Amino acid sequence: MAVSMSSSPSSGRLSIPTKLFYGFGSVAFGVKDQGFSYLLLIFYNQVVGLPSATVGLAIMIALIFDSFLDPLMGQISDGWRSRWGRRHPFMYAAAIPVAVSYLLLWNPPQGWSDQAMFLYLIVVAVIIRSFITMYEIPSSALAPELTTDYDERTKVLAYRHFFGWFGGLAMTVLALRVFLAPDAAHPVGQLNPAGYQTYAYVASAVMLGAILISAMGTHRHIARFSTPAKRKLSVGELAREMIGTLSHKSFLVLVGAGLFNAMASGLVLSLNLYFNTYFWELSSNQIALLATGNFVSAILAFMLAAPLAKRVGKKSAAQATKVLAFLIAVGPISLRLVGLAPENGAPALLPILFVQTVFSTAFSITSAILISSMIADVVEDSELRTGRRSEGLFFSASAFVQKAVSGVGIFASSMILLAVGFPQQAKPGEIDHPVLVCLGAVYLIVLAALYGAAILCVSLYRITREGHEESLRRLAAKARRTNGGKGPEYA
Repeated sequence: MAVSMSSSPSSGRLSIPTKLFYGFGSVAFGVKDQGFSYLLLIFYNQVVGLPSATVGLAIMIALIFDSFLDPLMGQISDGWRSRWGRRHPFMYAAAIPVAVSYLLLWNPPQGWSDQAMFLYLIVVAVIIRSFITMYEIPSSALAPELTTDYDERTKVLAYRHFFGWFGGLAMTVLALRVFLAPDAAHPVGQLNPAGYQTYAYVASAVMLGAILISAMGTHRHIARFSTPAKRKLSVGELAREMIGTLSHKSFLVLVGAGLFNAMASGLVLSLNLYFNTYFWELSSNQIALLATGNFVSAILAFMLAAPLAKRVGKKSAAQATKVLAFLIAVGPISLRLVGLAPENGAPALLPILFVQTVFSTAFSITSAILISSMIADVVEDSELRTGRRSEGLFFSASAFVQKAVSGVGIFASSMILLAVGFPQQAKPGEIDHPVLVCLGAVYLIVLAALYGAAILCVSLYRITREGHEESLRRLAAKARRTNGGKGPEYA
């Protein structure tokens, strides 16, 4: 059944301040996501003392719970009616709970048993994920509401991914260079428990600020966003609507691509600190230097995404950048396994790892931006078929995919560590060589499978620039017929 909407998204370019405010909100997600992906496993495994498989299982359980909450939040925000629109009430409401729950995650109780700590991790991980969902899904769903333009959407989402990466990386570098400093009791800085507590307080404050600044900065656009008509639906009708919307074929293949892409990215992020600490035997300062390379990556991706999409189309650009990301990512480890990489401590090693980090991450971010923009283009194609604008529901899948980076990625990483027999509370330089070789080989095989599956899924996407513009024309014509010759300017 068609559902009338008042107002409409802009069809033209957005101002720089609008893009900045919209994008800046993703700093909160970026800080949380980098923390989960880069620091959480090694913190609970090597500092708190939980087995890696137990940590991975706890995060996986939280992810499963979250997978049910995401589409519900998307559907609820799509149909919400208030003087603050469909999205902003949830964004404001999530700010303080996000900060408090993230603080609790990094300050677990002392002296608890492994079983009790396992339950604590599950509960707190579920809470932080739930409130991030309350914020991130409505916030990300603003992109297709802000503009319907094919190329402008890529630019808008480039801002969002840029700030997400930049904010998360800034906190990670700050943690490695400042908070996780070595001391007499902890010569390896990334194993210093006091540093994680300081990190938690600073990161929580940053997340709170990012959410409130973005919500207030985009508040003035509420008046021109779509407002859903009043409806009363049974649970069965609501479920049928959700299934009908989410069964869109091009959307489903993007979900598949995003899941495989997220698992690959999560694998890279979760094991990155292990490889840098034990495989390459880098110091915390050297690891921080590599992390700073990701700032360059975020800038490169920000600059590349929109021009590539305009030149070759979003689909082709997403596939090409994913292939490049994989080939560059596996380079140094592959060279080490065949005996061609410099020895640990050699002057040439760090520059090689820095260049690899910059370009593999840049192409990965570019691919993620393009896939998000492709999801935004599904909105109008779906609206033609269903009569409903379902930005929240579609972007709930995008949020779930991004969360899978830290959920499925951590779980897969923990299983790899378990499979190769990686020891707990290990010291760099004391790991048996066969264990490190096995870790590198298994990592490359799993990564190749995940990247390959993601590329295959993207190849099945069917919405082109021409198809999107045709959808906008048909929607505009339909609106004019419905409203007696007057309608929103979609095209």
